[in-house]
Amino acid sequence: MTTVPDNAQQGASHRYRAMRDFVQSADDTLPGKFEITQEGIVHDMMSPSGRHELTTLRLRRRLERVMPEEVVAHTGEPDVEDESQGLMRRPDVMVITMEDMDVPGSFDPRTLIAAIEVVSRSNPDNDWVTKTRDYPLMGIPVYAIFDPRSGEGAVLTDIHTTPDGPRYATRKDFVYGEDVTIADWTIPTRDLPLYRSEDPA
Repeated sequence: MTTVPDNAQQGASHRYRAMRDFVQSADDTLPGKFEITQEGIVHDMMSPSGRHELTTLRLRRRLERVMPEEVVAHTGEPDVEDESQGLMRRPDVMVITMEDMDVPGSFDPRTLIAAIEVVSRSNPDNDWVTKTRDYPLMGIPVYAIFDPRSGEGAVLTDIHTTPDGPRYATRKDFVYGEDVTIADWTIPTRDLPLYRSEDPA
């Protein structure tokens, strides 16, 4: 019997806690948003543009019109954290029950019904690549991506096991103007804004 895996796991856990402590201390003092991925800390220094925030607002309102009262489309804090995977994320919109929000710290990602991201102009790979990998690892069953750069998006579902770990098996692409189903609810995507050349990069 060897103790190397346990030591490695303890080292990874210590590294994650150190990164989390840094993120929590920096969150109130440095601009931008901090998240923790398998590669380390992601710091998006750019404040979201008005069109990013307008997209988030319209998605939240459209979802809450069709969802039952006990389910909300939450924006903002706290983070979604899976310490066992060494991941801490903050989706733009979290579909979650009010009961599952009643926790002392970060949300358990396995209580989320869906995570929604509005792609940023400054770091689109964070939404299209690393979160596509991280969210199934965290057990988030539905991941919806809205991309104001192109007016397109995708909804990813059906987590399954692969040699590289859990991944989404199903991807449904859409273009703005179509109706989109996220978990059990369908919303329109008309009138969602697109980025313009004068928006922050």
